[in-house]
Amino acid sequence: MLRRVDAVAPEVRLTDAVSVKVAVADAVYRYAPRARFVGGHPMAGTAESGWAAGTAGLFTGAAWVVAADDGLDLDVWADVAELAWACGSRVVPAASDEHDLAVARVSHLPHLFAAVLAAVGAAGEDDLPLALAASSFADGTRVAGTRPELVLAMCEGNRDALLAAVDDALGRLGAMRGALASTGGLAATVNAGHAGRSAGRPPASRRTCGCGGTARRSPTCARSAAAATPWSAGPARERQPAGRVTSTTSRWASDG
Repeated sequence: MLRRVDAVAPEVRLTDAVSVKVAVADAVYRYAPRARFVGGHPMAGTAESGWAAGTAGLFTGAAWVVAADDGLDLDVWADVAELAWACGSRVVPAASDEHDLAVARVSHLPHLFAAVLAAVGAAGEDDLPLALAASSFADGTRVAGTRPELVLAMCEGNRDALLAAVDDALGRLGAMRGALASTGGLAATVNAGHAGRSAGRPPASRRTCGCGGTARRSPTCARSAAAATPWSAGPARERQPAGRVTSTTSRWASDG
């Protein structure tokens, strides 16, 4: 497809909605190097797929990453931000590699955990566990109902970042098992999880762009957000671009 783009409209303004950004950007650079590409990723979705799964409010209040990489085309960045705002989303500028690290933890790893949890629940010949399964099991395994080929594409496509997230999770699980086996205590794990979940997310009614204000569908606002690179050091959810823009990313983005 990208070769076709290069042949028919080599300098077209181009974006995407794929859940990994580095691999897509590399493919565009390789196969359509003259395209004016700015990557995007709306963090919204369900476990369902196809036209019947679509809803008019799917993107309302959702974080929509618009890639803010070195050498970006500010006019195209503004167009992509306008698209996100028109869908009711919050624009979150982020470098492609930082996006991939973040979604490995809050989107791709949860898909793998859901798969493992569903497999554990269904293991064995006894049907009693699934007969007793209630909301906690349903919530934890919801995205395991996603079409496997979609999960494989996004998780395998973000291999390096996902491996780091898996290692972090396995380390925590190992510590939890050790504590459970030795003292029977799970307080450290449960309290850390409760604190992480309680960090919350901004209300859907406040759609913010990269400058931290309520979404205004303003090209000037979009350009100021996009221009604020490179990113300064700090936690991803509080990362502040060097210069004028302050960007806060939701801890709890949807499937993506």
